[in-house]
Amino acid sequence: MYKPFALFVGLRYTRAKRRNHFISFISLSSMLGIALGVTALITVLSVMNGFEKEVRERMLDTIAHLTISDFEGRIQDWQKVLQVVEKHPGVVAAAPYIQAEGMLIFAGNVNGTLIRGILPKDESRVSKIAKHMVEGKWESVQPGKFNILLGADLARKIGAGVGDKVTLVTPSVNITPAGVAPRMKRFTVTGIFQIGHNIYDSSLGIVHMDDAARLLRMNGQASGVRVQIKDLFEAPLIRKQLATRDLAAYWVRDWSSYHSNWFRAVKIEKRMIFLLLLLIIAVAAFNIVSTLVMVVTDKESDIAILRTLGASPGTILRIFIVQGTLIGAVGTLLGTLGGVSLALNIDVVVPFVESLFGFHILDPSVYYISEIPSDLHWSDVWTICIISFLLGISSTIYPARRASQTQPAQALRYE
Repeated sequence: MYKPFALFVGLRYTRAKRRNHFISFISLSSMLGIALGVTALITVLSVMNGFEKEVRERMLDTIAHLTISDFEGRIQDWQKVLQVVEKHPGVVAAAPYIQAEGMLIFAGNVNGTLIRGILPKDESRVSKIAKHMVEGKWESVQPGKFNILLGADLARKIGAGVGDKVTLVTPSVNITPAGVAPRMKRFTVTGIFQIGHNIYDSSLGIVHMDDAARLLRMNGQASGVRVQIKDLFEAPLIRKQLATRDLAAYWVRDWSSYHSNWFRAVKIEKRMIFLLLLLIIAVAAFNIVSTLVMVVTDKESDIAILRTLGASPGTILRIFIVQGTLIGAVGTLLGTLGGVSLALNIDVVVPFVESLFGFHILDPSVYYISEIPSDLHWSDVWTICIISFLLGISSTIYPARRASQTQPAQALRYE
């Protein structure tokens, strides 16, 4: 009468009022356990994706998508390299640069620094440092003026501010009658920037490319060319295209090669957290096993009657698979709705929790990132849903097989 019969009976067993309320409690806890695990997994992975995206964007405010340099550290004909790069359809802009290490001295304070010589108009097209100026102006870096822009932490370490004159000592040397002396030059601090990434805020100093060339004796030369592309995730592909064709004689690197250890560590952490939180779903799935085992024991007489009425072992198997699968499916659905909602509204939920309990999860006075970022990847959501659903189905196999092997005569012996 009812087709499919196994689906109808399985759904009826799920909806029916059970004599044993403890079984109902275990079933509900299994469902909520799966929902909690899925919610936690989606939310945590979204937050980790958000942090990775935030840090990556702050890195890319300073480093270019692609960097082209010579193996000896100096490019003689950087203008030709610039023309070749700008012809590529995936390239937005390119700019030359000179880079060297040195020491900054001010008021008796000494600190190592990374000096980058740039052309301000071209550099603003390949990096976003100009948008992070907290004092002074980006345009103050002019040729022949020997002005310098300092990272906020670097300026704080040496105690320099806008208008102060700092001494830059370079690895280049002057040969004088008195011996060998390092080349040094006084620069005027005309601006301070704060990117929000400690490595660059504490070490980077920006000067005009012409001033850097005069100081480092690189007239007409450049350390390399920095490139901005349309889609940063296509950087490895464009790097291969440029390195194997027009720029085979140069060293071409993409942004992922910078701080590669950090990106690799984040990837490993995401995998480990995924596996750890997956255990919550696995424990809830094992609860489905115990629930169905108790249901099978409780329904032995019903199973025996169904068998005597002509139900095959396969039908009994499918009845309990339907029941267990429904528990897993509802738990997965609730967890997905909860996780997606929380991940998309974490900017509202976190401030509410902070105001409710009167504390800051990320203290603005300590961390550069004062809000918890979230970046929901639907590929992660689908992966979590599929794994959770498969765990729910697999947990039904043993109790369903046990139910299908019930012998009617033995089950009804004492009825």
